[in-house]
Amino acid sequence: MGITMTEKYRNYLAGYAFLLPWLIGFFALTLGPIVASFYLSFTRYDLLTSPQWIGTKNYVDMFTDDYRLKDSIWVTIKYVFLSVPVRLSFALAIAMLLNQGLRLLNLYRTIYYIPSLLGGSVAISVLWKQVFDKEGVFNQGLGLFGIDGPAWISNPHYAIYSLIGLSVWQFGAVMIIFLAGLKQIPVELYEAATVDGAGKFRKFAKITLPLLTPVIFFNLTITLIQSFQTFTKAFIISGGNGGPINSTLLYSLYLYIKGFTFLDMGYASAMAWVLLLIIAVFTGLLFLSSRYWVFYSDGGK
Repeated sequence: MGITMTEKYRNYLAGYAFLLPWLIGFFALTLGPIVASFYLSFTRYDLLTSPQWIGTKNYVDMFTDDYRLKDSIWVTIKYVFLSVPVRLSFALAIAMLLNQGLRLLNLYRTIYYIPSLLGGSVAISVLWKQVFDKEGVFNQGLGLFGIDGPAWISNPHYAIYSLIGLSVWQFGAVMIIFLAGLKQIPVELYEAATVDGAGKFRKFAKITLPLLTPVIFFNLTITLIQSFQTFTKAFIISGGNGGPINSTLLYSLYLYIKGFTFLDMGYASAMAWVLLLIIAVFTGLLFLSSRYWVFYSDGGK
């Protein structure tokens, strides 16, 4: 029996009714703020008075008069390009270790995943700050070997590395994805390589890495975007000012300082759009490069 027009429209309305909460959330909480921030980026807005249109002055000032912005860009790029490769490498190493058929695998996997659940919290950042203080646990451990460790947090030459260490410590989510990818590689390939006399390094280079490149690409993209947006760790460890001497002034932290400390929300909105452009450029370059190094099991790229 055919569906009448009335029943057909009723089905359409029922479908839209299910989508309505998502549509309200998208327009009210996502699209609306995006449009508003784009408008505010061309204004002088202090959160207390009405926005005043100033055109592109915020964007011009960013690249001509703001030396701290240049420092924050340099610190952020240094943080991203050091933390992302180390974090991915460490996560892959742990995933390969867990892929060796260990007993109690689920327990180990849970233990290694816990830092990813806690690592971005304020409490863990505070704890990390205490661990890497001049008299912290880390330096006390170095002292057992006769090494006088520096003040990792308050020394501008080392402060950024404490942030990188905390980022690497949050490897759990990336490791779980790597482990899932490793389990998809056919065991027969390793058995055939063993018969041909291939060693562990050759198996890793010729089998594991090529077949894992789609997973590496996914983890690299997600981790890259997240690293550019890092805020909590830098805010807590630096005391909210990006010190010492701007050595931990990540871009997102400086954006927060301009918007909520100096109440220059128009300038902060312009910074947010520049950050979006930076992330888009690096992500686009990553996608363009993927055709040369990402391989799929069906032979495609």
